[in-house]
Amino acid sequence: MKTLKLSIVALFICSLSFAQAVEAKKAISKAPNTVAPAAAQTKASAMKWDTETHEFGEIEKGKPASYEFTFTNTTKETILITNVKPSCGCTAANYTKTPIKPGEKGSITATYNAASPGNFTKTVTVTTSEEGAAPKVLIIKGKVKAEEKSEEKSVMFK
Repeated sequence: MKTLKLSIVALFICSLSFAQAVEAKKAISKAPNTVAPAAAQTKASAMKWDTETHEFGEIEKGKPASYEFTFTNTTKETILITNVKPSCGCTAANYTKTPIKPGEKGSITATYNAASPGNFTKTVTVTTSEEGAAPKVLIIKGKVKAEEKSEEKSVMFK
């Protein structure tokens, strides 16, 4: 009898919690959308990049490969690079840390650690202080050659 009463009380409490969730969803759906979508708040950067993708071709295993991406500040304001984030730990980035005035050039150097053989495609995401601008994604790609194994010739003694 005691377990029956507890079961009924538990069932009643569960039904109340679901009823409140439905009412909350109705209230949310009727509320006006006050937050603009993130995509509408961003625009393409006005900065002019010389290139956004670099193909290394074949590179040797164990030798890091670097490429310098350059850009010109074509905006009417001074720009500062606020964040540079490589896509993984095998890629490092160095960048212009001083403010870039209108008409001046800046750079991002991406270095790939060619530790394992095979094709690679890596990105470096660059965020600037440009008002409302979307981050720029730079791409490096190529192929790391496998090490050539030198065949040792055995010498047999008589």
